[in-house]
Amino acid sequence: MRDRKRIEALLADDEELARRTSDIQAYFDLGREGEPIEDDLKREIESLNRFAEAMETRTLLSGETDPLNAIVVVHPGAGGTESQDWAEMLMRMYLRWAEQQGFKTEINDIQDGEEAGIKSATFTITGDYAFGMLSGEIGVHRLVRISPFDQAKRRHTSFASVFVSPEIDDSIQIDIKPDDIRTDTYRSGGKGGQHVNTTDSAVRITHIPTGIVAACQNERSQHKNRERAMKMLRSRLYEHELEKKREVTKKLEDSKLDINFGSQIRSYVLQPYRIAKDHRTKVEVGDVDKVLDGYLEPFIRGYLLMRRNGGVPVAVDIGDDLE
Repeated sequence: MRDRKRIEALLADDEELARRTSDIQAYFDLGREGEPIEDDLKREIESLNRFAEAMETRTLLSGETDPLNAIVVVHPGAGGTESQDWAEMLMRMYLRWAEQQGFKTEINDIQDGEEAGIKSATFTITGDYAFGMLSGEIGVHRLVRISPFDQAKRRHTSFASVFVSPEIDDSIQIDIKPDDIRTDTYRSGGKGGQHVNTTDSAVRITHIPTGIVAACQNERSQHKNRERAMKMLRSRLYEHELEKKREVTKKLEDSKLDINFGSQIRSYVLQPYRIAKDHRTKVEVGDVDKVLDGYLEPFIRGYLLMRRNGGVPVAVDIGDDLE
């Protein structure tokens, strides 16, 4: 059914492409008859260009796990409240991006910071090719801004890491021996009052041979939390095996760099100038606020084109309104 849905979407795209090109041809015909069609024609061509780029992006997603859902993990670097706040901003950016794509999201596990931000967060983004589109986000992200937590209003640099793995469904077998896992239960967090959970419903599962940990606390039922944590563990073990088979590709090496200076894949600068720049693909977007609100298309497209081009950056059109 999933393959059928994907094929039907491809056929629908083909029909839409034919319809749009036919509309543009009709505008040219009207223009030859003397009708004022410049503004409408420009708008239609720009719309067709965006549609064609989106279609091309999907053709770049040919990996075995690219069509799957994505499990995203965000961790702050050293720096206390500053980095924890930045980690929460990153989490919001990916959730906003998913919302704009029409994808579903679910928070699996989140640890709040003492003053602000988060100590860690794990969430699932459900949608076609979610993992393929987010695979280029793996690595360290750097923020430069005037700190809202510094009374002297000094400029601070913060770091946070992002890791993305595919959510593996039941059709892919991952054998986990009962003796290889340790299950811990604990009381899930809450905002107090009626939201306090009085039972040990949160579950943390550790795969002893690899040290991989999966935790879930968003359900009130311990059984449901364990089921969700096991699914996350299977996904991470699958990615772990792929990593060994690929002899640790550069993409996953980047995700293991220290969360510090010199290891970032992308910088988001709010002060003294404003720009979001990917250091691998050289893609730059001047409207950094729009990027932090979920506008990741230029970076996703730039990474996929670079991957297809053997690691060589390719120029990406980010639109006249953002240049």
